[in-house]
Amino acid sequence: MTLLQDGPAETNEPPDSPHAKEQDEGRKPRWFPTAFTVLAAVLLLVWVASFVIPSGAYEMNPETGGPVPGTYKEIDTDKSLPHQFYKLWAAPTNGLYGIENEQGNVSVDNSGLLYGAAQIFFFVLAIGAFISVTMRTGAIQAGIGRLALRYRHSPALLIVVLMSVFALAGTTEGMAEESLGFFVLLVPLALGLGFDRMTGFAIVFLGAGSGVLASTVNPFATGVASDAAGIGVGDGIGLRVVMFFAIVGAAIAYVLRYAHRVKADPSRSVLGVEGMTAAGMEIAEDIPPMTGRQKVVLGLFAFAFAVLIYGFVPWGDISQSIFSADFPLPTFTSFFFAQATVLFIVMAVVVGMVGRLGEEGTVSAIISGASDFLGAALIIVVARAVTVVMKNADITDTILSWTESAVTGTSSGVFAAVLLLVNLPIAFLVPSSSGHAALVMPILAPLADFAEVPRSIAVTGYQSASGLVNLITPTSAVVMGAIALSRIRYDQFLRFVMPFFGIALAISLACVVIGASIS
Repeated sequence: MTLLQDGPAETNEPPDSPHAKEQDEGRKPRWFPTAFTVLAAVLLLVWVASFVIPSGAYEMNPETGGPVPGTYKEIDTDKSLPHQFYKLWAAPTNGLYGIENEQGNVSVDNSGLLYGAAQIFFFVLAIGAFISVTMRTGAIQAGIGRLALRYRHSPALLIVVLMSVFALAGTTEGMAEESLGFFVLLVPLALGLGFDRMTGFAIVFLGAGSGVLASTVNPFATGVASDAAGIGVGDGIGLRVVMFFAIVGAAIAYVLRYAHRVKADPSRSVLGVEGMTAAGMEIAEDIPPMTGRQKVVLGLFAFAFAVLIYGFVPWGDISQSIFSADFPLPTFTSFFFAQATVLFIVMAVVVGMVGRLGEEGTVSAIISGASDFLGAALIIVVARAVTVVMKNADITDTILSWTESAVTGTSSGVFAAVLLLVNLPIAFLVPSSSGHAALVMPILAPLADFAEVPRSIAVTGYQSASGLVNLITPTSAVVMGAIALSRIRYDQFLRFVMPFFGIALAISLACVVIGASIS
């Protein structure tokens, strides 16, 4: 079945033509430091600041584990250069597997509770391995392709179904780089249905992007932030589910409206009439039917994430708070990142066996997937190293004390709105959602305590800001890669996406404000 059927004639310009060069120059992003460089600079700045910021501490509430408002006192600490330099030198390893003792000091030589990001680090590698093995079987690509062909005669329904699928992937597993493989499939499909390239692009990009923005159990955003805030991933999930339906619904309506407008009048495309052509993209001619093994692989893929969600959500607490009764089904005694890591490693092996990748192919895919996600995992460690420097220099509570007076007496709704807005520029500097979470949540979580707002609101506010910025930032490999694959210039992309950015920002602000006010 040909994906591109009745679309306008393709225009193939030579790559060295003036117009092609102009397009390439228009798509070329300006240089910006990577998340590693930004976090390394933040680490050094925080370390330098620790020489001048007074050390201090709050009294801790033994029931909540959080600081008691109004109890901050300055304390004497050794701020000599050799002592402080050792803290900086040890920060990366402490950020990975440092142990926090009863005095709040973090070191790999301590006895106490794990403060480093080791559990999250290995979990990120495990989920990368699992996704890589599943993608290697071709099951996901084939499933999306067959879904697209099945609904090709009902284009509006096709847009709704596909965007819903991508949104579910975004909200549960943080679909980002994995989405890049679908643009070359759905952009030609959109052209064949009488839409422009932007419509095909938006089905994937806004589908997955809106899901990530409204993450419910996304381990790379909600999971990392909840861990850093000292709460469960399921805390605040009710509000996030409401956000998911509101934002994804708005995204679907936005794309449907644009697609209908372009189909009725191609000149209204943000790409101009050229947007109705393939612009040199390779067109997929046929999509073979799914094999039985691929169907089983998709079932196993869904099963793994279903177990993840079931394990992360505190069903007992939800049942008690709503029905004042125990949850009727069995739940895990303990299920967090350590257990989820084993889940995805085991399922990666099972999927490899079912998909007939063989021993060598499965191991290769596991290693390749872990390698692909290693950058994100290391960013989390570096971000945690920043908080280790602050904690070991005893300046975290000092910074909290400076902001305590600002939030004391502030309404819950105002606090939630300001929290989200403050995180927007931080998300631009640190586009990694995991790195952003590990960097800011140790401050935002106790700050929420001072404002008498649930820490889950701080998590939701942070991840909303991160998701919003990652819809538009030129520092995102997903944004720039997606528009390049779809033959769209960055200025054209902004013209299309900025109205939705405003809609999503308004919905996000409304949700966190209302959630904080009624909590």
